[in-house]
Amino acid sequence: MPTVTRTLPLPADRAWDLVADARNHARWVPFTRVDVIDGEVVAVTGPRARRGGRGLVDRMRVDRFDPPSGGRPGVAEFVKVGRVLLGSARIEVTPAGPDAARVRWREDVHLAGPLPRRLTAAVGAPVLAAMVRRALRMAADEARQERAHHL
Repeated sequence: MPTVTRTLPLPADRAWDLVADARNHARWVPFTRVDVIDGEVVAVTGPRARRGGRGLVDRMRVDRFDPPSGGRPGVAEFVKVGRVLLGSARIEVTPAGPDAARVRWREDVHLAGPLPRRLTAAVGAPVLAAMVRRALRMAADEARQERAHHL
């Protein structure tokens, strides 16, 4: 189960707005579009997905969405409810000073179907870890640009 942690140079509430809103993830995950349809997050990944084409569909139900408050971490939990991808994702945003927040993003994903859950989770873990590292690196780049723009 890949877990990636990174500190963003933004206050926790702003970091939360950036990383917990799944629609922003489309900027960071290649070949992916993200829509929110009837309260469900639908990410589609494929060579033409950003232009409306088909791809691998990742449907997620938002089970928890508690922003950080009063020094308490924010927690977003997504449950994958698709035909192909199952599991969960959790994003935690913890204040790390007045202008910094620690983001911890965990993915526990496996394929539906005849292959064992442990096998498909293990095979997919390196890809998910790379995706999450890239997403948080790009979020950190956006955070630095935002911060520089406001100074």
